[in-house]
Amino acid sequence: MKHDYTSVKNIYIICGKTDMRKGIDGLATLIQDSHELDPYGDSIFLFSGCSKDRYKCLYFDGDGFAMLYKRLDNGKLQWPKDEEEVRNLSQQELRWLLEGLSIQQPKAIQSSSKGVF
Repeated sequence: MKHDYTSVKNIYIICGKTDMRKGIDGLATLIQDSHELDPYGDSIFLFSGCSKDRYKCLYFDGDGFAMLYKRLDNGKLQWPKDEEEVRNLSQQELRWLLEGLSIQQPKAIQSSSKGVF
């Protein structure tokens, strides 16, 4: 089972610590009740615990939930600490996060809006 998730509409990171003992039902309930988001939408939800060397990814693909659990052998994730925050990430920010970098890269060239001449 290999899916291409690059076309997913939203990538949400649940900041802070999540109880990594939770399964699909517990994480879906957390998404729905605590963060008032739709776990059935075209969205990926990312969770991490205290150690920041593992994460879970929850996705509804139309006929059921898929959950990915990954434990890193070397290194830790730069997971945002604000317990109440949920952030919508871009594909680039997701790549940075999963490569062990911070979501905010101050030296990266930021996209700009249209200017007035």
